[in-house]
Amino acid sequence: MADAELEQIRKARLEQLKAQSGGAGSPGAGQGANQAEQKKQQEAEARQSILNQILHPEAADRLGRIRLVKEERATDVENRLIMLARTGQLRQKVTEAQLKELLNAVADNKEEEKIVVSRRKNWDDEDDDLLDL
Repeated sequence: MADAELEQIRKARLEQLKAQSGGAGSPGAGQGANQAEQKKQQEAEARQSILNQILHPEAADRLGRIRLVKEERATDVENRLIMLARTGQLRQKVTEAQLKELLNAVADNKEEEKIVVSRRKNWDDEDDDLLDL
């Protein structure tokens, strides 16, 4: 029983040391990754805060649904909205109708990938020979 208790104490102490050092073997590597993650999270929170201030709830809901389908397009629209807000071009909160107009503008600017099929003319097809029978 003493061995089991000793093992539990060792595990608890080891976890305590890991928590103090940032969870990594070398404290510098753990802190760097942790700081990068915290910075990324703070930027995301700042973006969300700005968007909450400039969007009506219906528009924010629509933008969230768009994010589920096309994340790149939603990010583009968010970047445009944040840029407009920072330059002072937004006088009031963006409504759902205004968001639709902005989405159409973004869609017009981006050309959809087109598939072009080029068929060879006068190409000798051996299957045509079977029709002569």
